[in-house]
Amino acid sequence: MTANAVNVLKEKTAALLFFAAGAACILCVILICVFLFAGGFPAIFKIGFGEFLLGQRWRPTSDLFGIFPMIVASISATFLALLAAVPVGILTAVFMCRFCHKRMEKILSPMVSLLAAIPSVVYGFFGLVVICPVIQQLFDVNGKSLLAAAIILAIMILPTIIAVSSAAIKAVPEIYYEGALALGASKEESVFFAMLPAARSGIIASVVLGLGRCVGETMAVIMVAGNQPKIPGGLLDGVRTLTANIVLEMGYAADLHRDALISTAVVLFVFILIINLTFAAVVRKKV
Repeated sequence: MTANAVNVLKEKTAALLFFAAGAACILCVILICVFLFAGGFPAIFKIGFGEFLLGQRWRPTSDLFGIFPMIVASISATFLALLAAVPVGILTAVFMCRFCHKRMEKILSPMVSLLAAIPSVVYGFFGLVVICPVIQQLFDVNGKSLLAAAIILAIMILPTIIAVSSAAIKAVPEIYYEGALALGASKEESVFFAMLPAARSGIIASVVLGLGRCVGETMAVIMVAGNQPKIPGGLLDGVRTLTANIVLEMGYAADLHRDALISTAVVLFVFILIINLTFAAVVRKKV
């Protein structure tokens, strides 16, 4: 066999392996969708679409399956976490890429990586023994609350936002920065008005990844949120998110109760899908 034939064989083998890997990913997504929708939609129709999504009472023993309080809790916790984490994460990424000394960057980068590697149950334990007692002392309420959940989620998504935003900023050609300086801009103006807009798609991707973790996080939220299936009246009220509702009750659920939990997973899946498609459309429109 000639060298050319060997190279062709290697290329075809590599192409086949890449195709198989991509097909396996697509197959996994299809199987998950089939499982969720096949198991969830019949329960939604049986309970009633409006009653299931907008109902405010979750009492499986009375066949009441309204998930609106969990939807509100998930959205509220996610919004508050992003409100706190996005500015801090992006500014930290900017500092690490453009303003921080190289020696300090060598210290900060491993710390950010370590923060990303901490298991969620450790975050939950930290919130339970540190954040919840602080909230309890400051406001004289039960520390397990929406506020505690939002703080923990904000801390958990920080490394994702920092790492992805840093990579996006570093990928911007240096000529953007040098060109802005040549036009008379200061260092800060060059970074914030020339480099950050050029890294917009990567920064938005970091926010989307952080949002996805907020919506899908379970263990840490269960430990600090209070797990009360009701619409929160304020930041200090206990809440139960969609993911927490599934985990807390799936172990003993049966019949319609189990199907309702699978339907909750369908709502969660569709919710994340809509968010991703919306952000992708925004990025495509701006680009």
